[in-house]
Amino acid sequence: MAWCNDGQIGHGGPHAGITGQDGAHLARFLLEKGYVVHGTSRDSARLDGLIALGIRDKVALRSMSPADFQSGALVIEAVAPDEIYNLSGQSSVALSFTQPAETLTGIAVGTLNMLETLRRLWGTVRFYNAGSSECFGDTGTGAANEQTAFRPKSPYGVAKAAYQS
Repeated sequence: MAWCNDGQIGHGGPHAGITGQDGAHLARFLLEKGYVVHGTSRDSARLDGLIALGIRDKVALRSMSPADFQSGALVIEAVAPDEIYNLSGQSSVALSFTQPAETLTGIAVGTLNMLETLRRLWGTVRFYNAGSSECFGDTGTGAANEQTAFRPKSPYGVAKAAYQS
């Protein structure tokens, strides 16, 4: 999760999933825009992406499990973000078949916990939640759009579809 705060630009928020590939690149982009970036991770030992991009020392890292309401609420309250970027959760489709409960809990319940915390504490935080084409499953030869029915084929796709429904 990325939480960004910057008085000059007026943006800010946590970044959930900052240690993943997409999260690290998003953090670099936000830093280049002048944001102060607070990142969260369940496993702060996996910092290779941040180190490779040369930004490890430019982001504030916090431990948080999205599925644990209290840990997320404490981070959100401490950071008081303007924006939140949620890229957290187990993202391997293959791994989701061996850990379906962890996948569903981390993605769907984690997203719900963050939204509920925001509803209770701040009503004006911008919240970005990463989706996935896995929600749609096999769409055949056509592209998916807003009217395409969800027919996920994996526990990961089910988890992503659960918070979007």
